[in-house]
Amino acid sequence: MIDLAQLRREPDVVQAALARRGVSSATVQEILALDVEHRRLLQETEALRAEVKTLSRQVAEAHRARDVERAELLSAQSRALGERERDAGAATDVVGARLREQLLQLPNLPAPEAPDGLDETGNVELRRWWLGMERGASFPTFEDHQRVPHWEVGVDLGILDLESGAKLAGSMFPLFRGDGSRLIRALGAFALDRHRDAYEEIRPPTFALTETMTSTGHLPKSADDMYAIERDDLWAIPTAEVPLTSMRRGEILAPEELPIRLTALTACFRREAGAAGRDTRGVLRVHEFDKVELFNYLLPEQAEGAFQDVLARAEGLLRELGLTYRVLDLCAGDLGTSSARTFDLEVYAPGVDRWLEVSSVSWFRDFQARRANVRYRTESGETAFVHTVNGSALAWPRIWAALVETGRRADGSVELPEVLAPYLGGQRVITRRS
Repeated sequence: MIDLAQLRREPDVVQAALARRGVSSATVQEILALDVEHRRLLQETEALRAEVKTLSRQVAEAHRARDVERAELLSAQSRALGERERDAGAATDVVGARLREQLLQLPNLPAPEAPDGLDETGNVELRRWWLGMERGASFPTFEDHQRVPHWEVGVDLGILDLESGAKLAGSMFPLFRGDGSRLIRALGAFALDRHRDAYEEIRPPTFALTETMTSTGHLPKSADDMYAIERDDLWAIPTAEVPLTSMRRGEILAPEELPIRLTALTACFRREAGAAGRDTRGVLRVHEFDKVELFNYLLPEQAEGAFQDVLARAEGLLRELGLTYRVLDLCAGDLGTSSARTFDLEVYAPGVDRWLEVSSVSWFRDFQARRANVRYRTESGETAFVHTVNGSALAWPRIWAALVETGRRADGSVELPEVLAPYLGGQRVITRRS
């Protein structure tokens, strides 16, 4: 969540920053009013508590002096004040809960460098990459046999079975078969190996507590897009970012521990509640998918370097796979709830003639750490919140689609990148199953 002290100190600055994300001034003013009321009630409760303590001492003194009448009078006053203190405390809790609820709904302040804009139309394309561009090759053209959508290629080769997936779990739950399944597995192993030099591999639980989901900012704002298991107060994780962010929840880290770099390959679950009718063919938008995530706990001065490192790693994987891609700088209004700055990577898939998002690399500043209460001890001995950076490197269904479409040959087979051969037993080509 945002820093409430900053909101009190610089209300106009915070309000202007949130306005870039479409948050109304009325929302900010309501939070400020709740904060004022909460602090007033706290002071009132504390003052009443102090009076009760004073009266309790006076009652004890009266008893020691054997002044029964005075002791009874003071006891009656103490009981009356005690009732007022309990009522004030209850009111404080109610207002405090409303204040926290409102703060949890607020998005992060966008970085000043994030472009202006209220939706994806305000995103700025920074650069493109394609095979051979360093040698002067022009943007690639694609042959007719590469202009076939991946769901047709998948059915033709027997590597994608959407009907069986729907039979088992409903629509938008794909089922990969044979070499299609092996390709998904190979991509995950390939990416994890590329991150072994600096990132500790984690295999976290696939389910998370409400508190864990809240720490990343997925709750309460995005509850409709998550799969809930109400009976056990658990949620299916939408990304490995969720458990990785909370691994050190509630801890104070030593500065020499930082940065802490973690990576995980997990299944990810998203209801996509607001996506009805959009991109539902093939594997462009699915409820379950595999993804490799990179996550960092950092000192503030380490965050920019980590942001660039995660971005470079995601781009490096795309280059090794030989996929045409572009980098987008997301505008303030298109940032995720927790993000202060995000770069998206999109690959070009010729069969659907679309740019497909395959990675978001985000710097959260201390927004998530404030929710998860992850701090470090400064040189002066005080505590401060760490920064967090994360990114997908990479999410596989759309990569799978782009590889199948880009690699399709005139005879209908699919040629795969050489870097994946070690993970496929040397195989480079997917052909139709006999």
